[in-house]
Amino acid sequence: MKGLEKKKYWIWLSLIPNLGSKKKQKLLELYKSPETIYYLKKYELAMVKELGEKVIENLMDSKRKEAVEKHIEYMDKNEIDIISIYDNEYPSILKEIYDPPISLYCKGDVTVLKQPGMGIVGCREVSEYGKKATKYFSYHLAQKGNNIISGLAKGVDCYAHVGAICGQLESDPQKDKSGNCGKTIAIVGNGLDIIYPRENEGVAKKIIETGGAIVSEFPIGTKPEKMNFPARNRIISGMSKGILVVEAKEKSGTLITVDYALEQGRDVFVVPGNINSIHSVGTNRLIQQGAKLVMNYTEIC
Repeated sequence: MKGLEKKKYWIWLSLIPNLGSKKKQKLLELYKSPETIYYLKKYELAMVKELGEKVIENLMDSKRKEAVEKHIEYMDKNEIDIISIYDNEYPSILKEIYDPPISLYCKGDVTVLKQPGMGIVGCREVSEYGKKATKYFSYHLAQKGNNIISGLAKGVDCYAHVGAICGQLESDPQKDKSGNCGKTIAIVGNGLDIIYPRENEGVAKKIIETGGAIVSEFPIGTKPEKMNFPARNRIISGMSKGILVVEAKEKSGTLITVDYALEQGRDVFVVPGNINSIHSVGTNRLIQQGAKLVMNYTEIC
């Protein structure tokens, strides 16, 4: 609890609605710490022209200041930490992107955040081919020392996490007997008090048990709303050396992650798909546009 008390101002800053990462960066440039921002007067905040009246009202709201202690209590009970962009545990590769999150909520081993990572993404309605390909690449890349980074969603995301932890779910017929687990990081679009979708609760538990982490920039109580996922996607690519796309439809949220990866200067690798499958239209088009086609994990390593 004492450790979280020292971080309470970061928790408070994360609770402010309509205050994006760029505006938070501006405030921190001016005032250096969230504690200083916490005690600013309304007229002082009004001098920051980027904020606007509504955001200033949110910053001054006493109810949000009172809510911090409840967050600290929940986080302490459920072993959830928060790391700021100033902390040593914050992944340096993520600081390179245009709008890095100012703070990250973490459950699990935060030391994995600074280790080399490879993002694996794809569609939710994954085919049997996609499942096998995802687990193949995830397993072998993890065994080569890459943390597998994905979004804990249905489909490719789930199988990316499962492959990294050697398929150690009881329901998985391909579970690895060796116990030689890789590590995986799930970046989610909601607060860490929620596992979404609920069917992936077993996967989330295994991620933590095998030394991985579940991460979110969103505070406790944030629901998995559609608008949160593009922001989540920029962190997946931002924490990764490269992105592997397994299956994606023509219009897919996966392609948002690819766009972020390209903007951030990350490599994009693509597993080719069946030309007759709607799940492969997006991936095959990425190959046409210049993404690197891969058929073996060694082509990425």
